[in-house]
Amino acid sequence: MGYEKKEQLYEGKAKKVYASNEANVVIVSYKDDATAFNGLKKGTITGKGAINNRMTNNLMRRLEQKGVPTHYVEELSERETAVKKVSIVPLEVIIRNISAGSFAKRYGVEEGIVFDAPTIEFSYKNDDLGDPLINDYHALALKLATQEEIDLIKKYAFMVNDLLKGFMKEIGIDLVDFKLEFGKTADGQIVLADEISPDTCRLWDEKTHEKLDKDRFRRDLGGAEEAYEEVMRRLMGDK
Repeated sequence: MGYEKKEQLYEGKAKKVYASNEANVVIVSYKDDATAFNGLKKGTITGKGAINNRMTNNLMRRLEQKGVPTHYVEELSERETAVKKVSIVPLEVIIRNISAGSFAKRYGVEEGIVFDAPTIEFSYKNDDLGDPLINDYHALALKLATQEEIDLIKKYAFMVNDLLKGFMKEIGIDLVDFKLEFGKTADGQIVLADEISPDTCRLWDEKTHEKLDKDRFRRDLGGAEEAYEEVMRRLMGDK
Protein backbone atom coordinates (compact mmCIF):
# COMPACT_ATOMS: atom_id res chain seq x y z
CA MET A 1 0.00 0.00 0.00
CA GLY A 2 1.23 3.52 -0.68
CA TYR A 3 1.80 5.72 2.35
CA GLU A 4 1.04 9.40 1.82
CA LYS A 5 2.57 12.14 3.91
CA LYS A 6 0.01 14.33 5.67
CA GLU A 7 0.46 17.13 8.25
CA GLN A 8 3.60 17.43 10.38
CA LEU A 9 3.00 16.14 13.92
CA TYR A 10 6.35 16.80 15.52
CA GLU A 11 9.87 18.06 14.89
CA GLY A 12 12.76 16.79 16.97
CA LYS A 13 16.49 17.51 16.86
CA ALA A 14 17.20 15.00 14.09
CA LYS A 15 13.84 14.06 12.57
CA LYS A 16 10.39 15.29 11.60
CA VAL A 17 7.32 13.11 12.02
CA TYR A 18 4.26 13.33 9.75
CA ALA A 19 0.83 11.75 9.86
CA SER A 20 0.03 9.36 7.01
CA ASN A 21 -3.13 8.09 5.31
CA GLU A 22 -3.03 5.14 7.77
CA ALA A 23 -4.12 5.83 11.36
CA ASN A 24 -1.46 3.60 12.96
CA VAL A 25 1.44 4.58 10.68
CA VAL A 26 3.51 7.78 10.71
CA ILE A 27 6.24 8.93 8.33
CA VAL A 28 9.62 9.86 9.74
CA SER A 29 11.86 12.24 7.78
CA TYR A 30 15.55 12.43 8.79
CA LYS A 31 17.34 15.80 8.85
CA ASP A 32 21.02 16.69 8.44
CA ASP A 33 20.89 18.83 11.60
CA ALA A 34 23.32 17.73 14.30
CA THR A 35 23.10 18.68 17.97
CA ALA A 36 25.12 17.76 21.03
CA PHE A 37 25.12 18.50 24.77
CA ASN A 38 21.30 18.59 24.96
CA GLY A 39 21.07 20.91 21.99
CA LEU A 40 23.64 23.48 23.17
CA LYS A 41 25.90 22.69 20.23
CA LYS A 42 24.29 22.86 16.81
CA GLY A 43 25.57 22.14 13.33
CA THR A 44 25.04 20.12 10.17
CA ILE A 45 26.50 16.83 9.01
CA THR A 46 25.78 16.83 5.27
CA GLY A 47 24.13 13.61 4.09
CA LYS A 48 23.60 12.34 7.64
CA GLY A 49 19.81 12.15 7.34
CA ALA A 50 19.92 9.76 4.41
CA ILE A 51 22.65 7.62 6.01
CA ASN A 52 20.88 7.39 9.39
CA ASN A 53 17.57 6.55 7.73
CA ARG A 54 18.94 3.78 5.53
CA MET A 55 21.25 2.38 8.22
CA THR A 56 18.46 2.32 10.84
CA ASN A 57 16.12 0.53 8.44
CA ASN A 58 18.80 -2.01 7.48
CA LEU A 59 19.52 -2.81 11.14
CA MET A 60 15.87 -2.83 12.21
CA ARG A 61 14.99 -5.30 9.45
CA ARG A 62 17.85 -7.54 10.60
CA LEU A 63 16.86 -7.27 14.28
CA GLU A 64 13.23 -8.02 13.41
CA GLN A 65 14.35 -11.24 11.66
CA LYS A 66 16.14 -12.24 14.88
CA GLY A 67 13.10 -11.75 17.08
CA VAL A 68 13.31 -8.12 18.25
CA PRO A 69 10.01 -6.32 17.51
CA THR A 70 10.56 -2.88 15.95
CA HIS A 71 8.47 0.03 14.69
CA TYR A 72 9.80 -0.36 11.11
CA VAL A 73 7.19 -0.68 8.35
CA GLU A 74 8.66 0.41 5.01
CA GLU A 75 11.46 2.57 3.60
CA LEU A 76 9.82 5.19 1.37
CA SER A 77 12.87 7.12 0.12
CA GLU A 78 16.43 7.70 1.18
CA ARG A 79 15.27 10.10 3.91
CA GLU A 80 11.75 8.93 4.71
CA THR A 81 10.38 5.80 6.34
CA ALA A 82 6.92 4.60 7.36
CA VAL A 83 6.88 3.36 10.96
CA LYS A 84 4.24 2.16 13.40
CA LYS A 85 2.74 4.97 15.43
CA VAL A 86 3.92 4.50 19.02
CA SER A 87 3.91 6.41 22.26
CA ILE A 88 7.57 6.61 23.28
CA VAL A 89 8.39 5.19 26.70
CA PRO A 90 10.27 8.14 28.30
CA LEU A 91 13.29 5.99 29.19
CA GLU A 92 16.48 6.25 27.19
CA VAL A 93 18.28 2.93 27.47
CA ILE A 94 22.07 3.03 27.26
CA ILE A 95 24.10 -0.14 26.87
CA ARG A 96 27.87 0.03 27.23
CA ASN A 97 30.47 -2.57 26.24
CA ILE A 98 33.56 -0.35 26.54
CA SER A 99 34.16 2.72 28.74
CA ALA A 100 33.70 6.02 26.91
CA GLY A 101 31.96 9.38 27.01
CA SER A 102 29.93 10.27 30.09
CA PHE A 103 30.69 6.91 31.77
CA ALA A 104 34.44 7.58 31.67
CA LYS A 105 33.88 11.15 32.85
CA ARG A 106 31.38 10.29 35.59
CA TYR A 107 33.45 7.51 37.15
CA GLY A 108 36.92 8.91 36.48
CA VAL A 109 38.19 6.11 34.24
CA GLU A 110 39.90 6.32 30.89
CA GLU A 111 38.11 5.51 27.66
CA GLY A 112 38.62 2.10 26.10
CA ILE A 113 38.25 -0.29 29.06
CA VAL A 114 36.48 -3.40 27.76
CA PHE A 115 33.89 -4.53 30.32
CA ASP A 116 33.55 -8.19 31.35
CA ALA A 117 29.80 -7.84 30.81
CA PRO A 118 27.75 -5.03 29.26
CA THR A 119 26.25 -2.37 31.54
CA ILE A 120 22.77 -0.90 31.20
CA GLU A 121 21.54 2.46 32.41
CA PHE A 122 18.34 4.41 32.01
CA SER A 123 17.94 8.12 31.68
CA TYR A 124 14.64 9.96 32.01
CA LYS A 125 13.90 11.33 28.54
CA ASN A 126 13.32 14.97 29.49
CA ASP A 127 15.31 17.76 27.81
CA ASP A 128 14.33 20.37 30.40
CA LEU A 129 15.93 18.26 33.14
CA GLY A 130 18.92 17.28 31.00
CA ASP A 131 17.92 13.57 30.73
CA PRO A 132 18.94 12.60 34.30
CA LEU A 133 20.06 9.03 35.09
CA ILE A 134 17.39 7.01 36.86
CA ASN A 135 16.96 3.41 38.02
CA ASP A 136 14.02 0.97 37.81
CA TYR A 137 12.56 2.16 41.10
CA HIS A 138 12.53 5.78 39.97
CA ALA A 139 10.92 4.75 36.67
CA LEU A 140 8.17 2.92 38.60
CA ALA A 141 7.71 5.82 41.04
CA LEU A 142 7.35 8.27 38.13
CA LYS A 143 5.02 5.80 36.36
CA LEU A 144 7.18 5.92 33.20
CA ALA A 145 6.68 2.19 32.67
CA THR A 146 5.44 -0.92 34.49
CA GLN A 147 7.78 -3.56 35.94
CA GLU A 148 6.80 -5.95 33.11
CA GLU A 149 7.62 -3.29 30.52
CA ILE A 150 10.97 -2.48 32.16
CA ASP A 151 11.89 -6.19 32.25
CA LEU A 152 10.94 -6.58 28.59
CA ILE A 153 12.87 -3.43 27.59
CA LYS A 154 15.99 -4.76 29.35
CA LYS A 155 15.61 -8.16 27.69
CA TYR A 156 15.29 -6.58 24.23
CA ALA A 157 18.14 -4.11 24.91
CA PHE A 158 20.59 -6.92 25.73
CA MET A 159 19.36 -8.90 22.70
CA VAL A 160 19.96 -5.86 20.49
CA ASN A 161 23.44 -5.48 21.99
CA ASP A 162 24.40 -9.09 21.23
CA LEU A 163 23.08 -8.86 17.67
CA LEU A 164 24.48 -5.39 16.91
CA LYS A 165 27.89 -6.35 18.30
CA GLY A 166 27.87 -9.27 15.89
CA PHE A 167 26.75 -7.18 12.89
CA MET A 168 29.47 -4.60 13.61
CA LYS A 169 32.19 -7.20 14.21
CA GLU A 170 31.56 -8.55 10.70
CA ILE A 171 32.51 -5.14 9.28
CA GLY A 172 35.51 -4.47 11.54
CA ILE A 173 33.79 -2.12 13.99
CA ASP A 174 33.68 -2.28 17.80
CA LEU A 175 30.29 -1.38 19.28
CA VAL A 176 31.37 0.76 22.24
CA ASP A 177 27.97 1.92 23.53
CA PHE A 178 24.60 3.00 22.20
CA LYS A 179 21.24 4.48 23.14
CA LEU A 180 17.88 2.88 22.40
CA GLU A 181 14.33 4.09 22.73
CA PHE A 182 11.23 1.92 22.90
CA GLY A 183 7.63 2.71 22.12
CA LYS A 184 4.20 1.23 22.75
CA THR A 185 1.92 0.49 19.83
CA ALA A 186 -1.82 1.16 19.94
CA ASP A 187 -2.39 -2.40 21.19
CA GLY A 188 0.21 -2.02 23.98
CA GLN A 189 3.10 -3.95 22.41
CA ILE A 190 6.61 -2.75 23.33
CA VAL A 191 8.72 -2.27 20.19
CA LEU A 192 12.15 -0.85 19.41
CA ALA A 193 11.66 2.69 18.06
CA ASP A 194 13.73 5.79 17.17
CA GLU A 195 16.96 4.98 15.30
CA ILE A 196 20.23 3.03 15.33
CA SER A 197 22.92 5.10 13.65
CA PRO A 198 26.27 6.86 14.20
CA ASP A 199 24.14 9.50 15.99
CA THR A 200 23.07 7.02 18.67
CA CYS A 201 25.99 4.54 18.75
CA ARG A 202 29.68 4.90 19.52
CA LEU A 203 31.50 2.97 16.82
CA TRP A 204 35.28 2.52 16.73
CA ASP A 205 37.31 0.91 13.97
CA GLU A 206 38.49 -2.32 15.60
CA LYS A 207 42.07 -1.98 14.29
CA THR A 208 42.79 1.76 14.42
CA HIS A 209 40.20 2.69 17.13
CA GLU A 210 39.26 5.63 14.91
CA LYS A 211 35.91 7.11 15.94
CA LEU A 212 33.23 6.55 13.29
CA ASP A 213 30.31 8.32 14.99
CA LYS A 214 28.87 11.60 16.31
CA ASP A 215 31.85 12.09 18.67
CA ARG A 216 33.62 13.53 15.62
CA PHE A 217 31.04 16.35 15.70
CA ARG A 218 30.79 16.57 19.52
CA ARG A 219 34.55 16.82 19.97
CA ASP A 220 35.35 18.91 16.87
CA LEU A 221 37.52 16.12 15.43
CA GLY A 222 36.44 16.88 11.86
CA GLY A 223 35.60 14.27 9.23
CA ALA A 224 32.11 13.50 10.57
CA GLU A 225 30.62 13.19 7.06
CA GLU A 226 33.36 10.77 6.01
CA ALA A 227 32.95 8.68 9.18
CA TYR A 228 29.18 8.29 8.68
CA GLU A 229 29.75 7.41 5.01
CA GLU A 230 32.39 4.83 5.98
CA VAL A 231 30.01 3.04 8.39
CA MET A 232 27.32 3.04 5.70
CA ARG A 233 29.74 1.74 3.08
CA ARG A 234 30.85 -1.16 5.29
CA LEU A 235 27.36 -2.02 6.46
CA MET A 236 25.55 -1.84 3.14
CA GLY A 237 28.34 -2.13 0.59
CA ASP A 238 27.55 1.40 -0.67
CA LYS A 239 30.22 2.92 -2.86
